[in-house]
Amino acid sequence: MKKLEGRAILCLTLVAALVVGMTAFLWKMFQNGPKWASFYGNGHIYREGHLTVGSVYDRNGLLLLENTREGTKYNEDRGIRLSTLHLIGDKGYNISTAVNTALRNRLVGYNFVTGTGGLSTKYSALTLTVDGKLNRKALEALGWREGFASVYNWKTGEILCLVSAPTLDPTEQINPETLASGTYINKVLSAKFTPGSIFKIVTTEAALENIKGLDRWTFKCTGSYEIDGEKITCPKVHGTNDIYGALSNSCNCAFAALGKELGADVLESYAEKSGLTESYDLNGIKVTKGSFDFHDSQFNLGWSAIGQFKNQVNPLSMMIYLGAIAGEGTAAKPTLIKGEGGGKVHLLEKETARKLSDMLRNNVKANYGDANFPGLELHAKSGTAEMVKGEAPNAWFVGYSGDFAFVVCVERGGAGAQAAGPVANTLLQYLKNNKIQ
Repeated sequence: MKKLEGRAILCLTLVAALVVGMTAFLWKMFQNGPKWASFYGNGHIYREGHLTVGSVYDRNGLLLLENTREGTKYNEDRGIRLSTLHLIGDKGYNISTAVNTALRNRLVGYNFVTGTGGLSTKYSALTLTVDGKLNRKALEALGWREGFASVYNWKTGEILCLVSAPTLDPTEQINPETLASGTYINKVLSAKFTPGSIFKIVTTEAALENIKGLDRWTFKCTGSYEIDGEKITCPKVHGTNDIYGALSNSCNCAFAALGKELGADVLESYAEKSGLTESYDLNGIKVTKGSFDFHDSQFNLGWSAIGQFKNQVNPLSMMIYLGAIAGEGTAAKPTLIKGEGGGKVHLLEKETARKLSDMLRNNVKANYGDANFPGLELHAKSGTAEMVKGEAPNAWFVGYSGDFAFVVCVERGGAGAQAAGPVANTLLQYLKNNKIQ
């Protein structure tokens, strides 16, 4: 009898160990299944190291990429191939955030229950939210200059345009020795840049909520502003301005004074509150977060309030922030996959967002000119971000019109409104003329 009891206990112990082991395995499979299934050694979906299944379409059903046993096929239009490279990827899988790399498990049709879909089109076709022809327009508007452009619907979260340059044609032979620096980086998702004067929007938000009587505040710009014996300068003398004039004229001296009054802790808290230090998740793709340093010296605090010194902003995060201003403080989280939008992000107080919206509209009417953006009720801010000595600064233009928030930067382009403004206008006019939502 004791032998039977001992054997029963042993059996139960082995069963328990088996259950625990299977549970642990299933949990690991649930967590790592997509990675295991899309491993390069899987001969069902790879041939000589290249993915053989999965296709990618734009929002209108335009084929952007198709993985086959004969190789990777791209759209027949060279402009679309060049402008969507950073979205879909090159043949060597060098772009870490591209769909063909970062979302490989979606393309192979992995499902926890059924495994890999393989050649099943039901599971291996992805439809993106982007418009391939709009992407081509954006690259053309950039004039093949280095930089980036993106537009998203802040109400739905759908990214309609996402272009990064320099780029390349994935169907052509590539010479690594002549490849331009940054070709394999999606700058909208994976890079961060000195924002320059577009950061003055954040400083203005902080001032609106922390400086009493800002509606009666004025500042007299003489062309320079001294902090601790060092001078912050403006390109020209702006004279006396209220907060609207300071923002529309992008007065460095006025914003250095505001930054000094607000202090490092307040500016740091608003950089965080605005989502600029957030690492957004875009359909499983991790987006680079911004970085700031407001605690160096009073002089550099002044430059930080202007958007210089060590300020570094990710373009997608800035675009979402502009979308939240348009949405009275709240915007949809961005998505690249059609039908997968969901969730909101709250970044500003409603009344503050309304005031900033009014001020961004005033920038266009008082400075950039509505005539340069016909038929658009544009709210925007330009920026010129300092670069290496001897080179022209990066030209930024950010804002929104209707349901669309945008971010454009022409690297070494010079003045923001003149270099990047026409690119933004091209994108918004395309959306309006084609009635895209």
